[in-house]
Amino acid sequence: MSASALPATWPRKLVLGALGFAVFLALWQVATWGNDITDVPGPVLTLKGLVELATAGVLWRNIIASVFRVAWGFCLAAAVGIPLGVLMGWNRDVALFSNPMIQMLRPISPIAWIPFAVVIFGGANFELRGRVLFDASDSSAIFLIFLASFFPIVTATTSAVRSIELKYLRSAANFGVRGLGLFRRVILPAAMPQILTGLRLALGIAWVVIVAAEMLGVTSGLGFQVNDSRNNLRMDYVSAAMVVIGVVGLLLDTAMSNLEASALARRGMSRR
Repeated sequence: MSASALPATWPRKLVLGALGFAVFLALWQVATWGNDITDVPGPVLTLKGLVELATAGVLWRNIIASVFRVAWGFCLAAAVGIPLGVLMGWNRDVALFSNPMIQMLRPISPIAWIPFAVVIFGGANFELRGRVLFDASDSSAIFLIFLASFFPIVTATTSAVRSIELKYLRSAANFGVRGLGLFRRVILPAAMPQILTGLRLALGIAWVVIVAAEMLGVTSGLGFQVNDSRNNLRMDYVSAAMVVIGVVGLLLDTAMSNLEASALARRGMSRR
């Protein structure tokens, strides 16, 4: 077995990751040498801008606002997309009824829905038992995140259920497992690794879309920070926000990757 086929240890991951990051920073600094905050800033100016935003408290508020919107939109998409995907994967009639519309809407970029999102949700507060869950400024962004997340989730779930091996279903039938018990004890556990892969991809897409969604109609969030800083010619703040977007995205992807690996481990499987 070659060295590249062996599982990477944590020290190796850290060393290679740090080396790649250092090379990137060096190339970035050389490419932007002599620039100021109104031009493309280098790592040093970006770090100064990052410290200024963090010290002022603006950065933390914008991170919380973006994560809040992504969490709501993503969770709502999962709550709808996973059950629908299971039904589509299990029942051919449901698939024939739903799939054409889903496949027609799926290629439409969530960004194209921004005008409709502002018109439909721009003045809507969502409440539960008299308590505001999210206000009008969040509603349109959450709707766009829902759209961005829903289609990857429902597609991955449908494919996961359809790909379950027949031997599992026949074994369950031999033991008299049917109805909801079949879904709970056989179908969902067998499909879960692939569903988690779909959730991971959907979360990554959602985090990309939130930046664009926050550039219009909201006054908080990392996307708003990018747009507002650009309008004020503070390109160091723009690059600082971009760095934070990348770091938060990496943390979210790492969390989903660990969940995916845990699900595979429970089935006696592992990733390379």
